[in-house]
Amino acid sequence: MESVNVGLLGCGTISDEYLTSGDTFDAFDVSACADIDIDRARTKADEYDVTAHDVQGLLADPDVELVVNLTPPRIHAETCQRILDAGKHVYVEKPMATMAEEVEDVLRTAEAEGLLVGSAPDTFLGAGLQTCRSLIDDGRIGEPIGATAVWTSPGHESWHPDPDFFYQHGGGPLLDIGPYYVTALVFLLGPVSRISGSVARGFEERTITSDPRRGERIDVEVPTHEAGVVDFENGAVANLLTSFDVQGSTLPAPAFEIYGTEGTLSLPDPNHFDGPVSVRKRGSDEFETVPLTHGYTGGRGAGVADLAFALRTDWDQRTSGELARHVFDVLSGIRESSDRSQHVTLEPDCERPAPLPRTFPEGVVN
Repeated sequence: MESVNVGLLGCGTISDEYLTSGDTFDAFDVSACADIDIDRARTKADEYDVTAHDVQGLLADPDVELVVNLTPPRIHAETCQRILDAGKHVYVEKPMATMAEEVEDVLRTAEAEGLLVGSAPDTFLGAGLQTCRSLIDDGRIGEPIGATAVWTSPGHESWHPDPDFFYQHGGGPLLDIGPYYVTALVFLLGPVSRISGSVARGFEERTITSDPRRGERIDVEVPTHEAGVVDFENGAVANLLTSFDVQGSTLPAPAFEIYGTEGTLSLPDPNHFDGPVSVRKRGSDEFETVPLTHGYTGGRGAGVADLAFALRTDWDQRTSGELARHVFDVLSGIRESSDRSQHVTLEPDCERPAPLPRTFPEGVVN
């Protein structure tokens, strides 16, 4: 198939992952990049031998069919709209937007223009979580009953050079880390029907301890300790905790498990594409490590390839805008439940994504 020509909007830390991913996939080729800081775009372009643009130049480039949106979360909706208005397909980092209405507007525009939307995270396309899906579908743990998903840290200001956006509107641990867990759980267990949650904010200000802004204080606008109970359509119930306020824990990092009538499935970190995966069967005293059933461990870019396959062929897109909308509704529902002191119910509006062929991305299409 003819590869899809891709441009990157945003040349921050994560852009390196995408600029190198074109070497892994024949489905797309990264040919251009842009940033509001044109010097930053030129630096990345020189490093990776692609064309540098300002933002408008990228949107006007007739050779670019698909734009990967790596801008800060607070402007994801605005920039996605601009990309779609320019007649280009878009794959956006998570979360797709900061409000449910914005997500709907993006998907409505895409449908009206006949364009595709994809959204991170794409880590569930990796060998680790695909193996977990195979085990569940094969009945290795019986019928799923529940799950636990825990991710905690003291905050990103200890390592990130510009951590402000993690604590601004659109940030917080639930919207930063939660998409990995909830996307994985929807892939493994299916859509969500009901949510309850409680959230808190540990500090009104944070002190940056990473260079080059060490000692600078930043305001905290969002909750930083967020807990939810998530009910799935199939009857399973998951406990979810994400936090920037935990200084240390005796729990494994991360703690991610699914419980079934015949056993427990220990899942890999959903922020990564590989294992380990293990199962403890009913009556057994220990977990058994399971060989990975799928091969892809190559890192970010899988979601862009997923969109490119759907664009060129009759491929069933997994990292779809509809999945991202459902995941966002779950995450925002946790905060809404806390604010309203009551359950939030959802009308499931996405299908459980299909598992991948074990040869992905090889042999997917001619």
